[in-house]
This record gives sequence, structure tokens and C-alpha cells, in this order.
Amino acid sequence: MNHLILLFFLFLAPAFADKESRKTNQNFSSNKASHKRLKRDWIWNQMHIKEEIDAPLPHHVGKITSSVRNNNAKYIIEGEYANTIFKVEETSGDVYAFERLDREKKAEYELTALIIDRRNNQSLEPPSKFIIKVYDINDNAPVFVQKVFNGSVPEMSPVGTSVTKVTAVDADDPTVTGHATVTYQVIKGDEYFAVDDSGVISTKKADLDREHQSTYEIVVKAKDAPGSSGDSSTATVIITLTDINDNFPVFKHSSFHFKVPENISVGGEVGRVKVEDIDEPQHRNTKYSFVRGDYRDTFEIVANPLTNEGIIRPKKPLDFEKVAEYRFDIEATDPTVDLRYFKGSGSRSISSVTIEVTDVDEPPVFTKLPYEFKVRENDPEVKTLGSVWAHDPDAAKRKIRFIRRRASPSGDYVRVSDTGIIQLPKPLDREFSSSYNITVAAQEILEDGRLSDRESHAQVHVIVTDENDNAPELVYPEEPRVCENAAPGKVIIRISATDKDEVSPRGFFRYSLATEDSNFSLVENYDNTANITVKYGQFNRELAKIHYLPVIISDNGDPELSSTNTLVISVCKCNEKGNFTFCEERAKQVGVSIQALVAIFICIFTIIVIVLLILLRKRHKKDLSGLGRNVAEIHEQLVTYDEEGGGEMDTTSYDVSVLNSVRKNGMKPEPVPSPYAQVQKPPGNPTSGAGEMEMMIEVKKDEADNDRDLLPYDTLHIYGYEGAESIAESLSSLGSGSSDSDIDYDFLNDWGPRFKMLAELYGSEPNEDFVY
Repeated sequence: MNHLILLFFLFLAPAFADKESRKTNQNFSSNKASHKRLKRDWIWNQMHIKEEIDAPLPHHVGKITSSVRNNNAKYIIEGEYANTIFKVEETSGDVYAFERLDREKKAEYELTALIIDRRNNQSLEPPSKFIIKVYDINDNAPVFVQKVFNGSVPEMSPVGTSVTKVTAVDADDPTVTGHATVTYQVIKGDEYFAVDDSGVISTKKADLDREHQSTYEIVVKAKDAPGSSGDSSTATVIITLTDINDNFPVFKHSSFHFKVPENISVGGEVGRVKVEDIDEPQHRNTKYSFVRGDYRDTFEIVANPLTNEGIIRPKKPLDFEKVAEYRFDIEATDPTVDLRYFKGSGSRSISSVTIEVTDVDEPPVFTKLPYEFKVRENDPEVKTLGSVWAHDPDAAKRKIRFIRRRASPSGDYVRVSDTGIIQLPKPLDREFSSSYNITVAAQEILEDGRLSDRESHAQVHVIVTDENDNAPELVYPEEPRVCENAAPGKVIIRISATDKDEVSPRGFFRYSLATEDSNFSLVENYDNTANITVKYGQFNRELAKIHYLPVIISDNGDPELSSTNTLVISVCKCNEKGNFTFCEERAKQVGVSIQALVAIFICIFTIIVIVLLILLRKRHKKDLSGLGRNVAEIHEQLVTYDEEGGGEMDTTSYDVSVLNSVRKNGMKPEPVPSPYAQVQKPPGNPTSGAGEMEMMIEVKKDEADNDRDLLPYDTLHIYGYEGAESIAESLSSLGSGSSDSDIDYDFLNDWGPRFKMLAELYGSEPNEDFVY
């Protein structure tokens, strides 16, 4: 039909053009008849040209014609594509295309026609614009907007469920019938999916199962010119089946076996049973339950939401000695499975579970928890309160030893024997603590007598019942004061009392005055308080400015206890309104507690000890000073300081008998505090030989080595001491070696042989390896 319409227009177009030309000629004839001057105008038909013409170039497009009758007229065209793609013949006005045109690149061209006088290039008519339209031919195949499309659809969806949409476009003119019309066809995977003319892909089967095949890759073809073999293109569509919960879980094993120690904690993990659910994790909602067995109260099975495993946990303690093995069956199912699509054989899976309990060395078990005992306070006759008991739950049945671990309050108030007897070393005081708590540990005694490192604990509570052993005490209020001109019956102060014992169930405290011989009276309020009032009135401040009022308070206990408390009342001057204007300042009572007295005593004792230590130290220094002087005197016997002497080889300048005087008959003397304290300077003995001196020195060295109370002779402490008033300072060779003096002692070599030893000592370099 479309082809017929085109042919019709092609045949009728010249006829219409000829008719219009005749009308124009008639108009021109009538105008010529009616006017002498003719109007000039452009005359041409609308120009069209087909794209991609196979004929040789140039291609005739059309003809521009003007009504100007001038032999020198010249046609020209202007515009973007003038004189390049399009050119005009100057005399005839025929327009030609010098390139093959493509409508998909440019569908129409706008040019400007001019007619000028070739002699002077003057325009004979105003310029006129015209359009050259390019006719479309079906020369383009439809092209998909993308090479690969993706889509998804739930598994087991019914036939006709939309999956996704594909789109292809055709560059040809859509106004021309058949040129841009696109149709689609599934050429691969058409047994599972179909596509309509709009590009929507839908399912063709209702039993697409994700667990069987999760993705499908199909190929879709797009073509134009329906009913003909038009050009076409293809695209790939990847379709994913999304999961639905249509499968029940199945145990991986028909039975499970676990071993667990009997001391596993309640809620601990015994083991895990595993199931297989081919659905995706978000659709795995396994529920576990017991189906056979009498141990539902002993164990529970909880599903792990991440792994879908069933975790078996004990709900109460296990005991190997009572039950060594547990057997039961469990079931796994999924209540959220969509039964419309379920295709399995059964909706639940059953497996048997065996739990083997292994024996462990358990700590002792107390027969009663906690233990509570009551005792009257200050009861000297009660020594034993009772006992705690524990037993070995294992088959060994070992003996138990009990030990006290902690106590509150801390202290040795409650004891426990090795056999578990709770004892009181002394009576308990409820006022110190109304309850005493201890933690008792029970340990097994091993075969070798050692205690097991495993122990259990029990709490023992000792409640102390009250005895009326404390008298009530007055709660001292702020300082009571009374005006000297107070009227009889004037309330001075309200007093109250407190009792460390429990409140007597028989009533309130009773108050009374120790003497009636006063200007005060006491009135009971029967609410554990009493009022002190003025009895006669008119106090004389000249006689007494402060009154001491003894008040007796009784507690109505069994036995009844009372105490006398002194209330100090000041008599003050008052104005006419009864306001206090002047009161005597009372001396504040300062009380010192026992703890403060003990602290003061300890401080005094510490000061006395420090003073004694200082005195002893001073006395010891004095003795050392005396020792130093005696040593100096002996040194004076050896070498006279104000004499030159004969050097070390001169033995005639000192008396060797001084050293020998402390030795008699070769016997070792009794050790004395100061070895030189009793040495006297005897007369000189020039006949003494060097042998006696050597022997005496060896004896003294041996005596010093064996007496731990004396300092060794060869120490810097002895040799470096020169007396309290010596101006020569130290002459010790031990100290001189470390001197920083810059004196050059080489001049000693010039003093002769007597100073040879000194020259060798001070002239040579010190040995750095020598250690004092």
C-alpha cells in the first residue's frame, strides 16, 4: 500500500505542476492586459534529491528561475555549501550536487539564490532563500544501545513474567514507512524466554530453577522493514534467576557424636550439627528441635544465623557419675519455605546425636549453700557455731580439708578448722559488726598428702543477735541558753537520746533529772524526747552564770540500763523581747581519743630513742678520738716528727721494745677495745734488733686479722690519721699516691742514699693497675 501511495504522488505531481503553470500564465495574461509594467519574481519548484544516488556525479537537483527577462542575467547561489557541494548553471539556473548526500548526516540544506547583471554585477532581484531536502532510503540497520543487557527474575516465576527490556535504534527517517521500524527476535535461548516488538523480554517456562541453573545468556536480534529481509543487529542479554526459599535444610550426616568434659559450663558449646540448604544465605532459616529423647531439659540447640549450624549447649551442669552418655534425635526444618514451589521429598530432616561425657577431677561440692549461724553477742560460753561439709563428687572420694580464705570484717573473729568446724576464738560484739562473713575453701587431700589445686568455696554468715549491753546516751544539741529573767515553764531545749543497741520493743527512752534541787524541770514528750523547762524563774547571774544539769536516761531494755549525762546551760542577758544579748563564753571541752593517746605515746618514744642514739654516737666518736691520740703517741715513739732521722734503715732512732711491750712470753693477749690504749713509752733500747721488729709486726698483723672488732692496720683509715691538731696533714703513702700536686720529686735523688727510698716512691710513675 505504501508503495502504491508513493507511485500515485509521483505520477500526479507533474500534472499538478502543469495546472499551476497554466494558472500562472493566465494570471500573467490578465495582468498583462490590465497593467503595462510586469512584476518580476523568482520561479522554481521545491527541490528534492535522494541520498546515496548510484548515478555518476553531478546529480541534478532542480532549477531556479526568475521572471526577469534580461539576456545579461546571471544566476548565482550563496550559502555554507554553495559552490562546494552545490553549484548552479549561470544561464539556465539548473542546480547540481557534486557529492553523494547522506540524510543521516544532514537532512536538508539552506541556500540563497541571486540573479545579477553580468556586466556590472548589479542585483536584478532581491536574493531569495530556498531549501534542498534529502530523501531517505533504507540504508541503515537498527543498532542496539548497548552490546550486553542484564536482567533478573525470581526463580519459578509464572510464564510471561517480565525480565528486562532491550532497545535498538535505526538512523533512517522514521516518517518513511518501514525505514525505522524495529522488530526483535530471540535467536538463542528462545525455549526459555521471548521478546515482544517493544523489546520487553519475558519468561516462556514456569519451572526455571535457580538451583538447577542460575544464569541464562540469550541473543536478541533487531531488524527493520517488517516482512522483508532488512538489515539487522544482535545483542546479548544475561538473565539471572534470583533465589526464593523453596528448599528445606538437610543434615549432612545421619548421626553426630560429641565428647565433652563433665565440668563444661552451663551455656558452653558441646558441638555443632551441620545442615545443607541449597538456597542462598538470606533464605536459610533453619530451626532445630528434639524429636526423641528425654534430655530436652538438659540440652538446647540454637541456630547460628551466620553459618546456619545448630549449636548444642547444656542447660544445666553435667555429671559423669550420674549420666555418662546422652542419646537423642533432632530435627531440622525451615518454617519460611514457600510450599507452592517446594519440589523435595520431605519437609524435615532427622539425625541422631550422641554426647559422651568424660570424667574430670572436679572440686569438692558443698552440701549446703550458703551457711548461716546465729550467736548472741558477748556470750563467752559459745565456742562452736556448727560446721560446713563438702564431699568429693568423683569416684575417688578423697578426704576434704577446709581453709578460711576471706573475712569481712577482716580479723580473727571467726575460724574454720581443717574438718570444717566453725569456731569463735572470742565473743562477738554486735555494736562492732552485726554480721561476720567468711569464705571457706574446700580442697581435696591427694594420695601423697598434698592438697589439690582445685577448690570450691562457700559463704558462711554469722549473725550476731543483740544484747542490751549499752546504755543510752544524750544527743548533745547546740548549746542550751536561758534568759536570766525567764518565766516559769519556759522551754529551754528539747533533748533526745541514742542507743547503740537495737531499739527496745517495749517503748521509748525514759528521762529524769538526777536531782530536784535546781531551777529546772524535765517534761516527757513520749516520743523519745523531753523538754527542759524553767522551774521557778529568775536566774541570778552573779551567783552562777553556767548551770550543770545531770539528766538520767533509761532504755527500758532487759536488763534495763541507764546513763547520767550532764547538760551545760548558760544563763544570758536578754532584752525586753527575750532575745539573747550577752552570754558567757564557755571553755570548750577537748577530748582526746585512745587512738590519739597511742599516737602521742609512740611519737614520744621515737623521740627518746633518737636522742639516745645521738648520745651513743657522740660517745663513740669520742672513743675513736682517744684511739687516734694513742696511735699518734705510738707513732711518736717510732719517728720523732721534729727530727730528721736516719730514714727507714735507721733503727737507732726508735725503741723496738715499745712494740714488744704488749707481748709477753710469746702468748697472745686478750683482745681489748683499743690495741694501743695501754702502751707507754719506755726508755730507748739501742740494742734491739731488726728481727724482733719483724716478728712484732707479724704478731700485730695476725692479731688484727683475727680480731673483727678492730680496723686492719693497713687501711687508709689508720695510716691517714695524723691527729686532731696536726698541721703536717697526712704522711701516709696510701694517700700521697692520689695527690694532684705538680711538685717534681726528682731532686730527692740528689739528697743522698738516705732519701733513695723516697726518690723511688715519688720519682716513678704510678702503676695504674695497682688497687688499694
